[in-house]
Amino acid sequence: MPGTGAWAIPGLAWPRQPEPVIDEPARPVPPRPLPAGRHVGWDVTRAEPAPPLSPDELAKAQASTVAFPALDLVPVGENVDLEIAIEAKGLRKVFNDQVAVDGVSFSVPKGRIIAILGPNGAGKTTTVNMLCTLLKPDGGSATVNGFDVEKNAADVRRSVMLTGQFAALDEGLTGRENLVMFGRLLGLSKAAAKRRAAELLATFGLEAAANRKVGQYSGGMRRRIDIACGLVTQPTVVFLDEPTTGLDPRSRQEVWALVEKLRSQGVTVLLTTQYLEEADVLSDRIVVIDHGKVIAEGTSDELKSATGAAYCEVTPVHPAYLPRLRGALKDLLGPTAADVDTPDGTLSVPAPDGPATLSLVLKRTERAEVPLADIALRRPSLDEVFLALTDPDAARTVAPEGSEATT
Repeated sequence: MPGTGAWAIPGLAWPRQPEPVIDEPARPVPPRPLPAGRHVGWDVTRAEPAPPLSPDELAKAQASTVAFPALDLVPVGENVDLEIAIEAKGLRKVFNDQVAVDGVSFSVPKGRIIAILGPNGAGKTTTVNMLCTLLKPDGGSATVNGFDVEKNAADVRRSVMLTGQFAALDEGLTGRENLVMFGRLLGLSKAAAKRRAAELLATFGLEAAANRKVGQYSGGMRRRIDIACGLVTQPTVVFLDEPTTGLDPRSRQEVWALVEKLRSQGVTVLLTTQYLEEADVLSDRIVVIDHGKVIAEGTSDELKSATGAAYCEVTPVHPAYLPRLRGALKDLLGPTAADVDTPDGTLSVPAPDGPATLSLVLKRTERAEVPLADIALRRPSLDEVFLALTDPDAARTVAPEGSEATT
């Protein structure tokens, strides 16, 4: 017998009566006055202005107002409060009677990339070898990661990685075997060396070629595995001595990407190179060395500005318009430049005022009815900077603040 609950009979139901709706008039909302004694002279909740403040209320309002002193802008230098990873002070090295490095000084904050530029024989590699403790300085001092390169040479070597101009690899071993070998030589256990090798192969995109002999690698792959071998122990400072020498453009781009990745990981990189584009793209700061001395130092933009002002390149639609163009711009070109032939059909006009000079050139060419094929405002390239600084017949001056001036 089921329980005593009510039975549900299909088809039988009583309709539910709707609840009555009680319509109450809305209560009027009284206006909310603003607190008295404040700084407001108009009550926005009313349609009429509030009464003016009394002298006592006005005095209280003024007494409660706090005046903050203006903040003076303090210039902040690029390396203020930055921890220095590499610092060289007056480094000097002499081979027999030949002075290879003569008083080189610079510093690199942690996590930055510095490029050392210079012609062949300028002293770039010798400087790097002293910083890596491969050569003992004959003068001056240097610290790397806070360790003196002479007094704490072993500590310096444990914290840095050096990749020379030529890959130091065993071509008879595979890429994986080279990495494991370097790990074992640097004190890792066999298991740890294998794990680190697998990590580096993945990071450098060499997993597919991991079990191929290095002798079968392309130039770019050899350079990548060479850099990877130096990163087995995760150094905090990396020295790359002309790492892209002899590489094709694609392989060079691959190395550039690796260097950018190192910087993103907080690794300090010192890069020596002869490729000006490489220094322009990668470096935070550039040091130019020639004949063993620092002749210029600064950012790429600072060096370009120091070498010369901007200039306008003006190209008429046909070389036949060049005489008329020279006449219109004669005072801007200078007293002698107006008669100089330009085989490429382009005139270079000094632009000390930048865009203002460009606008003036446009107005004059329009007034002289000289149709133009192209006009552009340009600054000196890093190639021009390098040639100007290392020209033995030119007087050298270094404009960026804090660098040497050599004549």
